[in-house]
Amino acid sequence: MRKALEGIRVLDLSRMLPGPFCSMMLGDLGAEVIKVEEVRVGDPTRQTPPVINQQSAVFLQVNRNKKSIALDLKQSEGREIFLKLAATSDVVLEQFRPGVMERLRLGYAEVSEVNPRIVYCSLTGFGQDGPHRNRSGHDLNYLALSGVLGLTTDERGKPVIPGTQIADLAGGMVAAFAILAALMSRRSRGRGQLIDVSMFDVLMTMLAVPAAQQFAGREIGVGGKYTLSGAYPYYNVYETSDGRFMSLGALEPKFWADFCRRVGRSDLIARQFDEGERRDDLFEEVRRIFKSRTQAEWVKMMEDADACCEPVLSMAEAFEHTQTRARAGVRQSEHPTEGRIEQLGFACKMSDTPPSENLPSPALGEHTEELLAEIGFSEYERERLSKAGVVRRAIAIY
Repeated sequence: MRKALEGIRVLDLSRMLPGPFCSMMLGDLGAEVIKVEEVRVGDPTRQTPPVINQQSAVFLQVNRNKKSIALDLKQSEGREIFLKLAATSDVVLEQFRPGVMERLRLGYAEVSEVNPRIVYCSLTGFGQDGPHRNRSGHDLNYLALSGVLGLTTDERGKPVIPGTQIADLAGGMVAAFAILAALMSRRSRGRGQLIDVSMFDVLMTMLAVPAAQQFAGREIGVGGKYTLSGAYPYYNVYETSDGRFMSLGALEPKFWADFCRRVGRSDLIARQFDEGERRDDLFEEVRRIFKSRTQAEWVKMMEDADACCEPVLSMAEAFEHTQTRARAGVRQSEHPTEGRIEQLGFACKMSDTPPSENLPSPALGEHTEELLAEIGFSEYERERLSKAGVVRRAIAIY
C-alpha cells in the first residue's frame, strides 16, 4: 500500500526528543528519514537509561522508520557528503542553536544553493532571533517562560512539572506540520523555503483560553485558576475513598446535570456556576460526594453516564485500557536486537495511506555504507573515509 509521504527524503540532524519525534512521524507516514549522527556516540539519547537489551528504551520510542549515517560534519569531506545527500533530499531538519549550521557552512543558504527545492526546518528553543535566541533551555524552561508552568500548580499555588514534555513534543508536531505545509507550497512555487520553529513560540500559541481571560482584563497570576484549570467544582479532580482520583469535566450544563442526578443530588444542578462562598461550599459538597466511593465504584457508576467523568489512571493502566488497545495506542513489534518490544502508536488513522513501521530504530551508522554507495562512493573511498574518521561504518548488531 502506498504511503502518504512516499518519495520524500528527509535529512534529520536533530537529537534527543523534539526533532526525532517530528522525523519519526514523517517516517511513519512513509518518508525516507536519514538520521545524520555524530561519528563517535551519535544521538545522545542512545545512552539514555533505561536500556532494554542493547538499546535505550527512549531511543527506541522516537527513532523507528529511520536510517542512520554517522558523519563528521566538521571535516570538509563530511560536509561534501552532506551536501551531496541534500542535493537528493526534500527536507533538512536541524535542532542546533542558531548559527551552528552556518558555522559549518551548511545553513539554508548553502544547502539551497545545491538544491533550491529544499525545505529547511530549524527547530530550536527560542527561535532564530530575539534576545533569548542563544540561551540554553529545556522543556521545563520553555514552560516556565511562556506562562504555562504558572498555570499548572498544586493546591498551594506551587508550579508542578507536567508528566510529559509538552514543549518538546508539541514543537516536534508543529515542525512536522510546517514541513508538510512547505512541501505543499513547493508544488506551486517550485522552490523550498526556510522554516523557523521555536518551542517557546509553540507554547505561546497553545494559551488560547487563558490568553482570552488575560486579554479581557481578568489577570491570572502564578497559581491562579480559571475555568479550565480548576477554578470551579464542575471541572476538577477529586480524591476517592481509596486514595485514588477521578476527573470531572462537566463543563456544559447538561453534563453537570447528569452528574448531579447520578449521585442523587439534583439540588446541586442550579448551583453549577456559584461564586464566592457558595462556590467554596459547593467544592466541599462535591469533595464529600467523591470521597464516598472507591475509584472502581465510580468507574462502574459512570459506565453509561454522560457526565464527562473518568478515572485518573497510572501509565500501566492507561496502556492496558480497552480504548487504548482498540485504537492501537500501544502496539508490539519485532526488533532485531531487542526482540518483541512495545511502542506507542501513531496519533491518527488514515484509510488509504495508513502509517506503519517499516524499519526498526537503527544502529549508529547502520546505513552509512548504503547511502555512500548510492551517491557514488566506491568501496575504496568508503574504507578511506572510515579510516579518516569522516564516517562510521556500522558494526553489525544483528
